[in-house]
Amino acid sequence: MASSSAARSGGAATRIRNAASTICSDNQSLIGDIRKGFSLIKDLAIDFERENQSAKVKELEDASMDLLNAYEKCRNLSVAIQFVGDHYQPREGLTDFKKMLEDEISKVEANSSSDLHKNPLRRQFMEAVWNVHHSGQPMPGDEQEDIVMTSTQCNVRNINCPVSGKPITELQDPVRSVDCNHIYDKAAIMHYIKSKTLRKAPAKCPVAGCPKILHPGNVMCDPLLRIEIDEVRAMSKQTAATEVIEDFTELEEE
Repeated sequence: MASSSAARSGGAATRIRNAASTICSDNQSLIGDIRKGFSLIKDLAIDFERENQSAKVKELEDASMDLLNAYEKCRNLSVAIQFVGDHYQPREGLTDFKKMLEDEISKVEANSSSDLHKNPLRRQFMEAVWNVHHSGQPMPGDEQEDIVMTSTQCNVRNINCPVSGKPITELQDPVRSVDCNHIYDKAAIMHYIKSKTLRKAPAKCPVAGCPKILHPGNVMCDPLLRIEIDEVRAMSKQTAATEVIEDFTELEEE
């Protein structure tokens, strides 16, 4: 009987974990769509700023904050669902999953930044608009703020694959570690993990200083990865265009 009970408990935990993973995957797709929407709003705001339509820019700024709020709520929900799925253990009596999830969401929100104005995506939006007419100049308030952040910053943790050496913007099949968020070329990192496994050695993340151990099942192309790489690519082009303009300006002055 004890063995049968343990098997049922293990089966229930597995089903909950699988259900949580499915829900998180669906939620990640939604997060990706919200992120795309945020980028579209930013691009529109830049166009309106070029046309000096400040009222339109303000409307889009307000809309971006609403979208950013939804983005953060979805992210917190995913973290909470994944935690419940990973740590759920069957007990005697019925489990109040609603309360369990609500408690975990509260913990996640308490540990995350509640000030959307300090969110990196918000900063990117405001700086992209500012740079239309004030490229190279500090944004208002930056002189007093003890922060260093530019429009070229984003949420990716490395710009080159540590195995192949290729820039992430040139990867045909990029993947990211669930455990440390570093990005790799899929073929290169899978070969690296396999070679370590054959030697019965831990497949430590090849990024210098990262202590995480890589597992094939935890290295994947999540819904946000290609979106974030596209943002890096767009930011690189924007920076290059700004440098060209500055070079021409210097030539004219000479």
